[in-house]
Amino acid sequence: MLRHIPFGQLHNFRDLGGYPTGDGHAVRWGRLFRSDSLSKARGQDWERFLALGISTVIDLRYPWEIEAKGRVPEDPSFAYHNLSIEHRPYDQARLGPEAETGAFLAERYMEVAHDGVEELRQALRVIAATEDGGVVFHCASGKDRTGLLAALVLSLLGVSETDIVEDFALTGLATERLLADWRADHAGQEPAWPGFGQAPPDVMRLFLSALTERHGSVRAYCADLLDVDDDLVAALRRNLLEPAPEAGATARG
Repeated sequence: MLRHIPFGQLHNFRDLGGYPTGDGHAVRWGRLFRSDSLSKARGQDWERFLALGISTVIDLRYPWEIEAKGRVPEDPSFAYHNLSIEHRPYDQARLGPEAETGAFLAERYMEVAHDGVEELRQALRVIAATEDGGVVFHCASGKDRTGLLAALVLSLLGVSETDIVEDFALTGLATERLLADWRADHAGQEPAWPGFGQAPPDVMRLFLSALTERHGSVRAYCADLLDVDDDLVAALRRNLLEPAPEAGATARG
């Protein structure tokens, strides 16, 4: 199966299927996606997007970002939710080189995890309630806010921290195209921050460690602050996981 789904203008659209869980299941292909801004989906990209059978779109950007850049086009095939999980805007491109990428972004993710509890709670409920069709969530580049929500969902499904960190780092394959978009919007300029557009594994590793240190585990954070109970986890698992292989089943050629 294809994890990176090729588009012309979307650079970071990925299927989260295939990741194994600790109890022998795996995330279903074609049910859970992450992306950079879907406002760029036009023409052939739009037709390709509709062909995926997505029934729920979660836009994690600020309303002012949507006003400036637009949103995914309306279509009766899916429901749209704007849940802005970040509450303290900052301009990554204009940061100084003294901001260490891993530590700096991990701190910002911790802020989002605690500032955006209402929106994160609602996002998880929307994902859990989507029984038919796929779910895609996105921000601007599909890296930070999207990466945080992906980490929570995958963790609740029982995917290992190693796979969660590796999934986060896959954004690095889209960095050059994302930077090209930024340069096109800022003629003659270059980002001041060397970490702009980067997705080193340390970011997610440090964030998950900090969340665990403060709350005991990612699941405990979700339970205590996001009101994630056993019923919600069961709904996520029912809708997003493949069944575990039967004991004694043999592989077919």
